[in-house]
Amino acid sequence: MVTFVDRVTLHLRAGKGGNGCVSVRREKFKPLAGPDGGNGGSGGDVVLVADPQVTTLLSYHHSPHRSAGNGGFGMGDHRSGALGEDQELPVPLGTVVKDPDGNVLVDMLTPGMRFVAAPGGLGGLGNAALASPKRKAPGFALLGTPGWEGDVVLELKTVADVALVGFPSAGKSSLIAAVSAARPKIADYPFTTLHPNLGVVQAGDARYTIADVPGLIEGASEGKGLGLEFLRHVERCTALVHVLDCATLDPGRDPLSDLDIILAELAAYPVPEGQIPLLERPQIVVLNKIDVPEAHELADFVRPDLEARGFRVFEISTVSRAGLRELTFALGEIVEQHRIASIAEAPAERVVIRPKGAVKDFEIKVEGGTYGPVYRILGDKPVKWVQQTDFQNEEAVGYLADRLARLGVEDGLFRAGAVAGATVVIGPGDGIVFDWEPTLTSAAELMTAPRGTDPRLIQNSRRTSSERREQYHERMDAKADARAELEAERRAARAAGISPDGDSTALTLEDEER
Repeated sequence: MVTFVDRVTLHLRAGKGGNGCVSVRREKFKPLAGPDGGNGGSGGDVVLVADPQVTTLLSYHHSPHRSAGNGGFGMGDHRSGALGEDQELPVPLGTVVKDPDGNVLVDMLTPGMRFVAAPGGLGGLGNAALASPKRKAPGFALLGTPGWEGDVVLELKTVADVALVGFPSAGKSSLIAAVSAARPKIADYPFTTLHPNLGVVQAGDARYTIADVPGLIEGASEGKGLGLEFLRHVERCTALVHVLDCATLDPGRDPLSDLDIILAELAAYPVPEGQIPLLERPQIVVLNKIDVPEAHELADFVRPDLEARGFRVFEISTVSRAGLRELTFALGEIVEQHRIASIAEAPAERVVIRPKGAVKDFEIKVEGGTYGPVYRILGDKPVKWVQQTDFQNEEAVGYLADRLARLGVEDGLFRAGAVAGATVVIGPGDGIVFDWEPTLTSAAELMTAPRGTDPRLIQNSRRTSSERREQYHERMDAKADARAELEAERRAARAAGISPDGDSTALTLEDEER
C-alpha cells in the first residue's frame, strides 16, 4: 500500500570545493616563466525546487541522504577545476523548510521556486590568482572549503482553497470525487483516507482547489487517530466545509454532536503566528447522504438549529448529486471574495538595504581553560580562511597571518587582553588551536614603560669639554689623596719599628737608610 508522508528529515551534504594548483610555467629558454596554477572548482549545491507535479515526500522518506558533486582540482596552464554537479530535489507546493530547531527557512509556495538548502564549498585559488607585485611567484595555493552538511526538515502543508473536514466515513472522499476529477479511495470503513486528496473545481468563472482531509475524531488535537498529523493541511485553506453524516448508524452520534466535536478540535489546534485561527474563517455545513429517507428527515430536523448558530447549510447527496451545484457555486463565491480582499490588503514589497559594514566580520570570545584563558575567534571569514590554508606550507601560513592581521584580528586579541603565547582557537568546537605570536610591525610592541610614558623620548645629552675636564681632575685628585694616605701609613709603621710583614722587631741600620 502506498504510504503518504508529509514530514521528513533530510540529511544533506553539499559538494566540497576543489584545491587550487601550484604550478610554474616552463618554456624553452624560460625555465621559470611565472605561476600558472589554475583555480579549483566550486562544489555543487543541494537545491529544493517547488514542483506542482510532486504531491508527496515519500521518496525522501525512503532515501533521506542526499549529496551534491565535489569540485575538481585546479591544474597547470591556468586550467580551472570542474564545477561540482548540483543536486536538485523537487518538493510539492506548500512545503515548509525548517531547521532542526523548528525555525522556518522558506515556504515553497510558488511553482518553480528554488531554495539552496546546502551551499557548496568554494574552490581554492591557484598560485596564479594569488600572484601580486609583492608576491610574484607564490609557492602555495588555497585549499577548497567543505560544503554545508546538516539536516533540514520538510513539512508539507497542502495548498488548497477549501478543506473538507468531518468524521471518518462522513462522505468527504465521495464529495470531492463528485465535484472534481479526483479519484480518491472510497470504502465503507473508517480511516479509508490516509492522506489528503486534492481536486480542482470549476464553478462558472471561479476555479479553485478543494482538499479532502483525513477524518477527525474526538481528541485529534491531542494525538488521537489520524487527524493530528493532517490538521496542518487545513492551515492554508480559505474556507472550511463541515461534512456531517446524516445516515450514521453509530450509537450516540448525530450531526449536531459531530459538529461540536469537530469545532472543539479545530479550536484546540494552534495555527502559526500571523494566520487566521481556523474557527474565524468562512465555514459551511454540508448535510450529506440525503438520498437515504431517514437521513433526509434528520437533515430537515437539524437544519434550523444549524442556521440559528450562524452557519450556511447545504443538503447534498453524492449519489444523486442533489445540491452539489449550489454548494460549488457558493464555495466559488467565497474563494473569489477572499482573493480580491487578499490583493487589496497585500502590503507593498519593502526593499531592505543592509550596509556591508553593519555585520562584524569576526567575534572574539574569552573562555576559561585549565592552563589559562582561551581566546576563540568566530566569524565566516576567519573560519573560511583557516579551511583554505595548507598548514604544511610555511608560506601559506604566513599568508593566513597577513589576512588575519588586515582583518583586525590581532588588534582585537590585544583589546581582549591576549599576550604572546596565549591559546587561540579559530572556529567553533575543536577548531584550529595555536599559540599566538603577535606580528611586530614596529618596536612599540616591545616597550614595557609605564602607561603614558615613552622611553624613546628620554634625552641623553652629551658631556661638555669643561665637564669632562672637571671630572678628570676630580679623579686625579682622588687618586693623589689615596697615594698620600698610603704613604703616611708607611711612614707611621716605620717609625713604630713595624716591618712591612707585620713583625714588631727593630729595624736595622740598613733598613733605616732605606
